[in-house]
Amino acid sequence: MTTVPTVTDLYPSRGTTEVSVPRKDPVVWGFPDAPGPIPSGDLRSFERDGFLAMPELLRDDEVDVYRRELERLVVDPAIRADERSIVEPKSKEIRSVFEVHRISEVFARLVRDERVVGRARQILGSDVYVHQSRINVKPGFGASGFYWHSDFETWHAEDGLPHMRTVSVSIALTENHDTNGGLMIMPGSHRTFLGCAGATPEDNYRQSLRMQDAGTPSDEALTDMAAQYGIKLFTGRAGSATWFDCNCMHGSGDNITPFPRSNVFIVFNSVENKAVEPFAAPVRRPEFIGARDFTPVR
Repeated sequence: MTTVPTVTDLYPSRGTTEVSVPRKDPVVWGFPDAPGPIPSGDLRSFERDGFLAMPELLRDDEVDVYRRELERLVVDPAIRADERSIVEPKSKEIRSVFEVHRISEVFARLVRDERVVGRARQILGSDVYVHQSRINVKPGFGASGFYWHSDFETWHAEDGLPHMRTVSVSIALTENHDTNGGLMIMPGSHRTFLGCAGATPEDNYRQSLRMQDAGTPSDEALTDMAAQYGIKLFTGRAGSATWFDCNCMHGSGDNITPFPRSNVFIVFNSVENKAVEPFAAPVRRPEFIGARDFTPVR
């Protein structure tokens, strides 16, 4: 008889009450001497704040290639009909396309780009695989935002990631103004895990990808965290990038300006932190949202 090993739940969530737990994992694995393209001073900033902003990751000509590919995907009827496409509740326009590195060879090349994956390896101290990828589209005049949340809370509860050994990069494909629904992060919030209250509904992902409910903190907790950490809003040219730790409290507002905001979002997880069964959900989310293919990016 095969015995399934048990994995200790270091970060309880989705119980009857909201809980606050100090982080039990490193932020930069191998800190402070982790080899790679990120300078040591920037690594220290990432360790302290939980994020690293890069004013220029992609050249203008590269941005044009990725933006054209994004525009091609969102008007393709086959892509719209695919379950990996998430449609805005109000406008009925495509909001996100998941697993975009499998749908598009153009975005697959971006994932393999050493400027991208090399930084993920450095932060996580190991080979990495893609836990999730997607393009996010925020056209002007009413595209909705993403409410405050920690990605790790969901990835732990619903995908079964045991440890905080996961890093995301958001690469801007349009200008990020201070008015068009940009990314906001509470600096230093990655040091505290906020376990949210309330059980996870079955097939919660169908609702949460359009409008999040389960896994969102209380107003009281957010008020306390904002008072303690403050809020940083990220702006920048197309081609800029923001790396951020999986446990950062972050969100973005609606875009009611005429100026679109679109980005490609890639989540790298350590091959030493493979997903197990969900810690606080009745079933796994689909693999296009939480990967079960742990093949390292080469």
